[in-house]
Amino acid sequence: MNENIEIPSGVLIDHAMMKARLLVVVSGLTLLIPAFLGLLVSKVPTILCPFPALTVLPAFALSSLHLWTAAVTVPPLLFFLWNPQLFRGEGKLPQRSSWLTVAAMILSVIWFIAGWKDGFHYQGARQVYAVTVANLAWIGLLSAVISGYRKREPSFKMNLVFHWILFAWLAWYAFPYLGELP
Repeated sequence: MNENIEIPSGVLIDHAMMKARLLVVVSGLTLLIPAFLGLLVSKVPTILCPFPALTVLPAFALSSLHLWTAAVTVPPLLFFLWNPQLFRGEGKLPQRSSWLTVAAMILSVIWFIAGWKDGFHYQGARQVYAVTVANLAWIGLLSAVISGYRKREPSFKMNLVFHWILFAWLAWYAFPYLGELP
């Protein structure tokens, strides 16, 4: 079976690379779902729709142009820009991704400590506890995936899964809105 495909211009394209690119594009586009759930399901922060900073801050910035819903495109765009090696089907996890994950986890703890009181006051105990537990679950999942990745031979699929989970967490639950809405 031929692993290369010839396009009309006569250029040969590696079949595996085309498949990797398609998987990356589809995966990135599916990040619109957690971004939508995190920002657009409700007009106020809820357990399902916690208004994560990755989408709510761009939404605030775009609100004067009446384009605040476009903020859900931020996570997929960052996913594509963060690890362009995925488009080449690479299996090696970039060191910057490990650093981003650790930094996001540490900053998440600080975020909750700083916003705890306001979260209780404006969102309520049930909301704050539920979103805290959800964040701990995401952090646990990320930790398990990165641990499993380190125990195995690097693979494109594990690299893709890890990055999808990381950006899904950032798009949906990481750094939820804790406080008074403007």
